[in-house]
Amino acid sequence: MRRRHFAEFQPVCPVCRHTGGGQLHSLVLSHVGEQVDDHVVQGVLVCPHEACQREYPIIDGIPLIIPAIRDFIAGQVLPLLAREDLDPVLESIIGDCCGPGSIFDTVRQQVSSYTWDHYGEFAGGAAPNDEAEANQSNEAIRPTPGSIVRLLQCGLEVLAATGPSPDRGQALDIGCGPGRTTFALASSTHQSVLGVDLNFAMLRVASRVLRTGQVRYARRRVGMVYERCEFPVDLANSEAVDFWCCDATALPFASQSFTSVVALNVLDATPAPLALLSSLADALTPGGAAILACPYDWSSAVTPVEHWLGGHSQRGPDQGDGRAILNRVLRQSFRPDGGPMWEILAERDPLPWSVRLHDRSANHYAVHLVAARTASPASP
Repeated sequence: MRRRHFAEFQPVCPVCRHTGGGQLHSLVLSHVGEQVDDHVVQGVLVCPHEACQREYPIIDGIPLIIPAIRDFIAGQVLPLLAREDLDPVLESIIGDCCGPGSIFDTVRQQVSSYTWDHYGEFAGGAAPNDEAEANQSNEAIRPTPGSIVRLLQCGLEVLAATGPSPDRGQALDIGCGPGRTTFALASSTHQSVLGVDLNFAMLRVASRVLRTGQVRYARRRVGMVYERCEFPVDLANSEAVDFWCCDATALPFASQSFTSVVALNVLDATPAPLALLSSLADALTPGGAAILACPYDWSSAVTPVEHWLGGHSQRGPDQGDGRAILNRVLRQSFRPDGGPMWEILAERDPLPWSVRLHDRSANHYAVHLVAARTASPASP
């Protein structure tokens, strides 16, 4: 966490804000255990309200500003305390011992898939013993890295075609993962950009890139076979970027704190999509811009079926079509004063997005992208 971003974004206690009657108590940096330049690497944020006094730790440069902080930490002990100094051989032994389907295996797979897409183009050529991928001729079988950044750039182009885009203020990248979209957003918009996610293992990759300019992760080849990848990256305007661990449906900020938000492939990866849309509208200034993208790849393990935007109830008026339902939800969302909450500016559908699983497998999605603005209140 950069000290200047702590002062700029002015986080408030999410417990007081969302469960304590909407009170806004600015968090205080109460303890610094380690600091490098402007980055607080280890420390503690605390709510100053006497009836609250919640503590929010900063670990590996990432502040964990989450209402259910005790439950989160109890469920994230492995990623939070994971070592980064293990020899790759020892790491592979641990992986073999834990076995497929273990928490260790699941976390490694996620980090491998998304970090490869976010930063693989900077790796300086094919990884060792990877001639098959280096000589790829079929994108449908072996995708090229940068899929998520290409999706973002398309969204920015779509938004720019609808009128002037915000070039001041602050931007929020929801579900930023390993962070490449956050860097790309800062480079394209020249705004201060905050990337937020609940996946600490992927945020750790992003934080390392921010603080050291180095990408480091275990790249999955097949099964439980991985190889260590480490290489430098030089990303424009990185001084405007920071990464925090936050719940997108309970953001620790005052209303109307951001002029733009991006949420790529997040709606179908949250337990409460409607709450997410409401939270984004609350975070945006009147007339603020949003780029939303979704492949509608629903899973009951993540989102209860009754909260899906499509994918069921084909007997209804939208016949289970996620795109139609999202459009209707946006058009029928209203502010407390009765005015419309969203204005849809443009759409693109389908757009490609790929997630690499291993050398011989990838998931390919057709994504629906929406550019929208929060509608300004009517003049009295």
